Amino acid sequence: MLAITARLAAQDPNPPTPETGHITGTVTDVNNETLSGATVALQGPGLKVPRKVLSDDNGFFEFDQLDPGTYRVTITGKEFADWTSPDFTVHPGQYLILANTKLRVAEAMTTVNVVDSPEKVATEQVKIEETQRIFGMIPNFYVVYDPNPVPLTTKLKFQLAVKSSTDVVTILGIAVLAAMNQAGDTPDYVQGWKGYGERFGAAAADSFSDIMIGGAILPSLLHQDPRYYYQGTGTNKSRTLHALSSPFVCRGDNGRLQPNYSSIGGDLGSAALSNAYYPASNRGAQLVFENLFLSTGERMVSSIMQEFVLPRLTPKAKHKN
Repeated sequence: MLAITARLAAQDPNPPTPETGHITGTVTDVNNETLSGATVALQGPGLKVPRKVLSDDNGFFEFDQLDPGTYRVTITGKEFADWTSPDFTVHPGQYLILANTKLRVAEAMTTVNVVDSPEKVATEQVKIEETQRIFGMIPNFYVVYDPNPVPLTTKLKFQLAVKSSTDVVTILGIAVLAAMNQAGDTPDYVQGWKGYGERFGAAAADSFSDIMIGGAILPSLLHQDPRYYYQGTGTNKSRTLHALSSPFVCRGDNGRLQPNYSSIGGDLGSAALSNAYYPASNRGAQLVFENLFLSTGERMVSSIMQEFVLPRLTPKAKHKN
């Protein structure tokens, strides 16, 4: 009889269930003011989806009929930072009061994008360009390697022109050119130190007027960029066309391509001014246009060199390829 009773007990379809637990608490802020309408979410391994309730007018919330196990509570409220409890265990039949459920006012997340002014960016770019020297010595200031250049201000255009024309290496180059002209007896000054001085002065005036007119004055008046824009990428054909066209096409301060009035005007203006100090035998419209064509040809050759050769010889150059 006892054995039968034991078997029946083992086969009882309604075995006793463990006692369930209960969680309660009150949502407050750091000043101990109760908060209503806060969302309280209960999570635990035994819950397929979190159970959620809203705190009542007194900030009160509760969860009942909880199986024993480990749980976590997360509380969210408008304009408050979320609060999450540590993991805690609910034992059978336990009535658990969750303490320290205090929400803090959410910290405002303010993102400030600090953007330098175009003038400041251009100034920094010019500082870099003024360090560009072929073999670390010969000025190579009028080349832009930056893929995103900023237009130059009038002040920076004149600064770059003065820096280039008064550089020690530029002056030494003028001295060498004057010596070559002395040897070639051109222009038609006398020989000797007086003639060399005149040739040096003429070469210096040619260089200074060309740089100032074509590199500062006209670019400022016409809102054009006097620098060469290194392409560095693409086919050799496209790079060659880019280089050869640079004396005739430039970038405006608005970023668009324009006829290079500054470069052509600078060469023409400098050649015209030479009539004021060249000997009478070296003056005239024919000489002006001869010098213009010569200067333009030199620029085309220089641009080819800038595109394919000189970046490798300029330590500070920023290559794009």
